[in-house]
Amino acid sequence: MQAHLGTFRFVVWLAKHAGHVLVLSGLLLVFTGPWTWDTPWILMTLIILFCSLFFLARAFSPTLRKFDDETHDKTALAQNLHRAVWIYLGLLLIMLWFMVGKPYLWFG
Repeated sequence: MQAHLGTFRFVVWLAKHAGHVLVLSGLLLVFTGPWTWDTPWILMTLIILFCSLFFLARAFSPTLRKFDDETHDKTALAQNLHRAVWIYLGLLLIMLWFMVGKPYLWFG
């Protein structure tokens, strides 16, 4: 169990820090590209990005800390992590759709 938790903690740490690269590259693309900050797909991507950051901070780290406490049910914690992973992947896929598809949602 500890090996899996160590790997999971590393992946959460990596996802947090990879987000910095995503934000920096997005900033460079907006400043050097043809898009403005009021472009619908950029606004929606930013909204979902901030939601996913809050979700990442609230869903994984506190649950991972509870694994060290013997009073918590490890099966329920694992189910919470499993559900959180799928929710986070859904948020990332929605962001990816906005960045790749660049849908025209409203007049900007």
